Amino acid sequence: MNGNAQFLVLNPAGPVARIELHLIVVSIILVLIIVIPVMLLLAYITRRYRDHPDNTAPYMPEWSESKLLEIIWWGIPVAIVGILGVYTVYDTFALVRPPMKSASPLTVQVTSLNWKWLFQYPDQGIATVNEVDIPANRPVQFVITANSPMNGFWVPQLGGQEYAMPGMAMRLWLEADKPGIFYGHGGNFTGRGYAKMAFHVVSRPQRDFDRWVKLVKQSSPALTQSGYQQLVNAQSNTPTLLFSSYPAGSFERTIRHQGGMYMQRDLSIINADR
Repeated sequence: MNGNAQFLVLNPAGPVARIELHLIVVSIILVLIIVIPVMLLLAYITRRYRDHPDNTAPYMPEWSESKLLEIIWWGIPVAIVGILGVYTVYDTFALVRPPMKSASPLTVQVTSLNWKWLFQYPDQGIATVNEVDIPANRPVQFVITANSPMNGFWVPQLGGQEYAMPGMAMRLWLEADKPGIFYGHGGNFTGRGYAKMAFHVVSRPQRDFDRWVKLVKQSSPALTQSGYQQLVNAQSNTPTLLFSSYPAGSFERTIRHQGGMYMQRDLSIINADR
């Protein structure tokens, strides 16, 4: 929840979040199919077979099993788990690629720092801190890594979280189907600055997004290599910052510097998607 006490996960603002909300609703319904009868049976059995002088329930000390009951209380859960598994697999694989293909995707490189978020736009050549602007009704591929402890990149109204891990580049497709400002936060506890490690996703019409990019290029300072290192080394929260440029290849160097067994695979993913 954010400050206005709104359950953000239940208020989707994009196709990815709507698919995930549908899966949540289906899961709740399937679970209730088990929970409600069990609660009703518990109340009935407690009352029907309680120990009192007028209890007329038959005494059956030799009773051991019922094939019909065994089929019911094993068959229904197995069927529900199977249905839930089919829905989960179908929706998960549906989100491997953008759910909407009405426009060419925008790539944003995300780096989790202590305790701030750095966003780099490789096609636009700009960078931001703790705010990421995207066009409405256009799929966005977030390529996510960390130059700090492992974290989780999460925008509840746009979709589920994806891990930010040192030495790896994870992908997450999101899309906003309307202009607005959406709350985001780190999904993993990462130390004393975690509670304030929030960011905003600003969704604008494509024309306004292009104007915003142009304005950032014209009026914001450049992020130099020394400035980049200051962001990396500063273990503190940072206000929103805008940069007209950033050191070329800094995202890829972060992954190489952090190392990891998946480094070559993840760099090939970045190059293949650009």
